[in-house]
Amino acid sequence: MDSILVRGNGPLKGQIPIAGAKNACLTLMPATLLTEEPLTLTNAPRLSDIRTMTQLLGSLGAEVVALQGGQVLAMSSHDLTSQHADYDIVRKMRASILVLGPLLARFGQAEVSLPGGCAIGARPVDLHLKALEAMGAELDLRDGYVRAKTSGLRGAVFEFPIVSVGATENALMAATLAKGTTVLKNAAREPEIVDLAQCLRRMGAQIEGEGTSTITIQGVDRLGGATHPVVTDRIELGTYMLAPAICGGEVELLGGRIDLLAAFCEKLDAAGVSVTETERGLTVARKNGRIRAVDVVTEPFPGFPTDLQAQMMALLCTAEGTSVLEEKIFENRFMHAPELTRMGARIEVQGGHATVHGVEKLRGAPVMATDLRASVSLILAALAAEGETVVSRVYHLDRGYERVEEKLSACGALIERIAG
Repeated sequence: MDSILVRGNGPLKGQIPIAGAKNACLTLMPATLLTEEPLTLTNAPRLSDIRTMTQLLGSLGAEVVALQGGQVLAMSSHDLTSQHADYDIVRKMRASILVLGPLLARFGQAEVSLPGGCAIGARPVDLHLKALEAMGAELDLRDGYVRAKTSGLRGAVFEFPIVSVGATENALMAATLAKGTTVLKNAAREPEIVDLAQCLRRMGAQIEGEGTSTITIQGVDRLGGATHPVVTDRIELGTYMLAPAICGGEVELLGGRIDLLAAFCEKLDAAGVSVTETERGLTVARKNGRIRAVDVVTEPFPGFPTDLQAQMMALLCTAEGTSVLEEKIFENRFMHAPELTRMGARIEVQGGHATVHGVEKLRGAPVMATDLRASVSLILAALAAEGETVVSRVYHLDRGYERVEEKLSACGALIERIAG
């Protein structure tokens, strides 16, 4: 099993290109199931999760061809052979549930295993199912599978009791082929939702309101093909913005946009980190002196992203003062805290709150990644630590970040992968 070796080496200087969004691409890929015509995605990230979704779509009979080194995905579902998404594939990745809505909408039936993914808390799919039931789906949960059928989805008004990105995406895709008008209330507002709606509109869908809490979809008889660029990965962007913040220097993030991370940028400013827009993206540098403590509460977009909480904690470990991080999205997302403590951090976790007492310096240590975002938070901490840090179980990292060692090394970091 591979690991990552990091030697603390002072300030960073250079440029880092930001890839297309993993979470957006994993949502856009199942959209191919809605049409017989080709769907091509450009600016696709090259990640293990993308390969897993490729495998899943292939098991259904879809064709997915990676071009230009994997940055272009040419897909076609003109001759699907199955509506059964098997456990052996679905268990690897939670986003696999997103084939349910498209299969049901186009074929009137689907059998999808309940999904897996990172162990960051119970992320049930009940909202996905309730939204589809509101549109006329008949559901049967047996033996770890969702068996769904319908004589034809119908437009409906459905209000999510809590904001759910995945459920909004599943319902949105299904509604494009439903008869009549569907109104999704208390819908997720994330940039990935906007990106999906834009792609579906290119395919011929009639959608209004994406980016707001109410999305209206007028169903159409069929969708066509399209070519669509995947939106910039705001989580990768935020992660690499924290690299010069935690160990000094100045880095330009190519393709970065402040509007994708406004709440995050506000916290960086309060902590003493400057973020400046450039013609090609964003430049990030620490202001004078030590990072200042700030409090963080994770919230649905446009609030502070839960997927940047672990990385922000790594920064605040060396801040001046005490910070409190409140996790309101997932109930089990502080598993990185004990590993940061091994590096000399002072962190107290109680329920959904973590109190971080800043220390002047972290120390290198052997640590273990517990999930995707935790893995990169340990790498960030290691950049600012004295001595060597070895991060094990980095298969989590490869699910969401491409070429981490290459991107950070180009800015002067001493980081390398050790084959297991």
